Amino acid sequence: MTVPQKQRPAISQADYQRLSEFRYLIRRFLEFSQTQANEAGLTPRQHQALLAIKGFPGGGPVTIGELAERLRIRHHSAVELVNRLGEAGLVSRDQDKDDQRRVFLRLTEHAEDRLAELSAAHLDELSRIEPMLRRLLDEHHEQQQISSNV
Repeated sequence: MTVPQKQRPAISQADYQRLSEFRYLIRRFLEFSQTQANEAGLTPRQHQALLAIKGFPGGGPVTIGELAERLRIRHHSAVELVNRLGEAGLVSRDQDKDDQRRVFLRLTEHAEDRLAELSAAHLDELSRIEPMLRRLLDEHHEQQQISSNV
């Protein structure tokens, strides 16, 4: 009995090259980010957590569960991370006055200073790779338009 094989999607060489270049630019940015975090005395995960807290959509208070979701980690891993951030003097916890079970996270002044410096460096790096990202996305968009007109 022969098992029918699933037909391979039609992907052009240009598509593979765009995807490859996109992944390369992402990896390059992540490598830059890891180096910057380490030089600031933080782990990359700590930097990501500080940024997730400061840049939370709506600017409202962030719970540990929300932080876990933003970092795509398990709740207990977020608790451990927040414990380490607290020990380092980077995050404080405030209990919700309406629900004592909920805890809101807040950056300390020390964390705000470190994050501002890191974010300035990251925005500078992003401005360097932005033209390459735009070119890739524009090429992808153009290819999508051509494909939909066929």
